[in-house]
Amino acid sequence: MVRFDSNPLRPNAIANWLLTVAALVFLMVVVGGITRLTESGLSITEWKPVSGTLPPLSHAAWSAAFDAYKQIPQYAAHNADMTLSGFKTIFFWEYSHRLLGRLLGFAFAVPLIWFAAKRAIPKGYGWRLVALLALGGFQGAIGWWMVASGLTERTEVSHFRLAVHLIAALTIMSGLIWTALDLRALSRDPAARPARLTRLAVVALVVVTIQIMFGAFTSGLRAGAVSSTWPLMNDHFFPEGVAWLKPAWETLAYDPYLIHFTHRWWAWIVVATLVILARNVKKAGVRPASVAIHASFGTQILLGIATVVSGIALPLAALHQAVGALVVAATIWGAHIIGSRKTLGR
Repeated sequence: MVRFDSNPLRPNAIANWLLTVAALVFLMVVVGGITRLTESGLSITEWKPVSGTLPPLSHAAWSAAFDAYKQIPQYAAHNADMTLSGFKTIFFWEYSHRLLGRLLGFAFAVPLIWFAAKRAIPKGYGWRLVALLALGGFQGAIGWWMVASGLTERTEVSHFRLAVHLIAALTIMSGLIWTALDLRALSRDPAARPARLTRLAVVALVVVTIQIMFGAFTSGLRAGAVSSTWPLMNDHFFPEGVAWLKPAWETLAYDPYLIHFTHRWWAWIVVATLVILARNVKKAGVRPASVAIHASFGTQILLGIATVVSGIALPLAALHQAVGALVVAATIWGAHIIGSRKTLGR
């Protein structure tokens, strides 16, 4: 593979493609959130990467899919009175989520092959792109691993596997954005080197990832429903009803009251960390990124509160997850800026 120092438009074209794929990942996260909130994720009980591309096309096929759903515990426990029409509604969300995954694979793999064939990928970036493609393929397997956890003994997917699935998706989106920003820098300056992760960036990403994990736990265990008041939880700062387990970490991993409490108040640690990140970004001379960080976490805090006091209204909960992904994107943008500054020695 060769560098294309003589044609700065080429790395910019690759960057635009990667940002488009990142937008598709964002869309998939949003649809995945709605799928979880509507409890639609177990409506398709088989993993058929190729033949599953098409939905049921006849009444008999729909009836067979519905019969398969009737065999899992969720149906008997929560949806025993569901009609075929109701099944088609939950099927739609899970099918849309899986179809987007297939579209993503196509939107990434085909242009990657084309750019590679044209020898347009800069030196040092080929392995990154292949790694992102491989992670995307692995994400499909993670998705099925998550769904499979709810098909036999449980009435919902494992909240641990849900967290892994969500964090993996946001990791892919972050990798796409970071690589696109590196390529944009390369298009402006052929001598530009890739940005690197600074200590502040690592701290910010770890803090945000912990919040995402507890957000997934909150969703997976329906922990948001244990309190519809803010800032107190049912008239208490620390909630009553926590079932303490031994070892203590199990309480933090399984108890909905403690998980909700942690997700609610860890958010302020996220805010403090991102304020510091945003200030460093502003010092680096990129005010729009600083504004994006502040706007995203500010909106997310308000949406989180609104979601709780609404009793987990679907539109607000879906927006809360969508803006959470935007917080990650803004954090990556800021981390890249201060990482570029560090690389340049400023």
